[in-house]
Amino acid sequence: MSGVLDHVMMRVEDLEESLDWYTTHLDYEEKGRWEADTFTNVYLGPEEMHDEGAMLELTYNHDDRTYEMGDAWGHIAVRVPEGELEEHYEQLLDEGVEDYRDPESCGGRYAFVKDPDGHEVEIVQRDADLPTWSLDHTMIRVEDADEALGFWARKFEYVPDGRWESDTFANYFMKPRGASDAAMTVELTYNYDGRSYTMGDAWGHLCVRADDLHDYWETLMEREADDYRDPASCEDRYAFTRDQDGHEIEILNPES
Repeated sequence: MSGVLDHVMMRVEDLEESLDWYTTHLDYEEKGRWEADTFTNVYLGPEEMHDEGAMLELTYNHDDRTYEMGDAWGHIAVRVPEGELEEHYEQLLDEGVEDYRDPESCGGRYAFVKDPDGHEVEIVQRDADLPTWSLDHTMIRVEDADEALGFWARKFEYVPDGRWESDTFANYFMKPRGASDAAMTVELTYNYDGRSYTMGDAWGHLCVRADDLHDYWETLMEREADDYRDPASCEDRYAFTRDQDGHEIEILNPES
């Protein structure tokens, strides 16, 4: 489906260590790989993936650079069947994953672990028909909730898929109209205290699928999206825009 999230990219400092972590603990398998002279991209996901399911892209730069996490990006979230949160969290601990935020500390509704580079991974409970450990959402922090919601609604035709509002912050979940439950949502987190965020470079981008890259890009430009890296500058294979806070969003036709 055009418009669904295809993948989320994060940068890692040791590719083999990261691959071992995700394949061992989340049972991911390699779905694709791109080897360039200076970097490697590896795409991961569960063995069985829905057509609208999203992948995790690990990017490794060959110059051994280190990364700053920043706080403009929050976490990825992966699914486990309803009622099995504690079981799966304990399984991760038994496998040697560090105890970070256990289910009890999160009201029994979710939990968090960290990968070898410190990227936070939330564990959420969902319908048992969805593949275990599949990507549920990616959370980003935004400085203006109205502007962020308007961005995803106007530029990408996303619609609300849930919200959580507390005394100090709100979470808004967005995805394309008509997308299946298997599609990854984007979670927009807005803190009421007016704080600003640093982007860092440990996280890379979200990626939106397009049936036709050039038509999709033209529509984004008509809707006044940021002309950041157009298709021509990316060998007509993909393109990039940015949201109002600077989070990068790739546009890609996976079939091209």
